[in-house]
Amino acid sequence: MTDQLPAFIRRDRDDVFELMRGLLTNPFQQPPTSHLKAVIPYDDGHFRVLFDPAYFILAAGADAPSKSQWNTLKKRLKRHEPTLFIFKQHGTQGAALYLDIGFVAKRSEP
Repeated sequence: MTDQLPAFIRRDRDDVFELMRGLLTNPFQQPPTSHLKAVIPYDDGHFRVLFDPAYFILAAGADAPSKSQWNTLKKRLKRHEPTLFIFKQHGTQGAALYLDIGFVAKRSEP
């Protein structure tokens, strides 16, 4: 069975950039600095968000964020923007980390 992606609502790249700039600011780092590097739009309406690995505070000896840290970031994004669809796959692109996201219509309450 093939996973079907939802239809994404078109959003302006600059609006998505501003949203993600705020959300990729780690409030536990001083001074708080946005780690967003770029937002890349795709024809189907989703975006690739590139950000600096320094967003995550890594455990001693770790060279990559833990699964828990990725999940915490995804939960934080969803709490702030409930219409956000976050692709399961994430990782590294060059020297940056990436997440793929899209925006879906709000679900109607039953």
